[in-house]
Amino acid sequence: MNLISLDIRMLRSLISVVETGSITETARRLGRTQPAITLQLQRLEELTGKQLFEHGGRRLTLTDDGTTVLTYAKSILRLHDELISQLASQEIEGQVVLGTPDLYAAFMLPQILSVFRKSFPRVQVELNCALSTPLVGLVKRGDVDIALVTRMNDFTGGQVVRREQLVWMTGEQSAAHQERPIPLALLPPGNIYRDYAIDTLERASLRWRIACVSESVGGLQAAAFAGMAVTVLGRSALVPAMREIGPNEGLPPLPKIELLLYKSSGATSKAATALHDYLAHYLRLDEELSGRGAPIELS
Repeated sequence: MNLISLDIRMLRSLISVVETGSITETARRLGRTQPAITLQLQRLEELTGKQLFEHGGRRLTLTDDGTTVLTYAKSILRLHDELISQLASQEIEGQVVLGTPDLYAAFMLPQILSVFRKSFPRVQVELNCALSTPLVGLVKRGDVDIALVTRMNDFTGGQVVRREQLVWMTGEQSAAHQERPIPLALLPPGNIYRDYAIDTLERASLRWRIACVSESVGGLQAAAFAGMAVTVLGRSALVPAMREIGPNEGLPPLPKIELLLYKSSGATSKAATALHDYLAHYLRLDEELSGRGAPIELS
């Protein structure tokens, strides 16, 4: 058997190109030139003996083999980075305050924080759950070191680390979406989940009413579980006993939202930097691809 050896940098470039949809952005992010990234992808195809992309003009699409390589590349890169972090983390210690809405604390961060704790056993993470708008104020004042929040229309700064598809949800046996006006369980005014839900229904000329307002995802889920209302959450929050409602059941499609990662200007410790970089990397790495064989723009 002719064994081959894949350079970890090739795999990192492949993942970044798929994540960003851009060779230009990948080159900027990895500190390489565009031709260098292109050559790495070509070399990866040569080494694997497989065509990873459907080549057509300025747009590339992953082939089935490309999707397979991408899946393994993500696993390999995760293990590689965990090893490097483990070897380098023993001297890093300290306390970091991480702020995020309870939605992300419950459904998005547990696995990432669990791995972080194993990699950085001497770093203590204090979790502060609050809504996105007050959290941005806290991180800018230095009361919170790092914040993972939903981008609101008036937010400035922050790093986009993930995009999340919003979906309509209700209880598994609920028919609340068939009621008129449609009963809604929403976050308080000023939240973009709420704004998108109402705006989408208004555009579709569907009547609605507020049946529940809650600052926590638990309150929204309780109303949905009971069949009292329809709520809007990110798809990652879809749990057993709840179901997604799509256009075929009469509700219009919702947009995606962006998650921003903020770091306080005063959070200069190695512990804060380690957590920030860990979150940025793994949230991007774990972002679900928009679809199998998603098109990639060669820009």
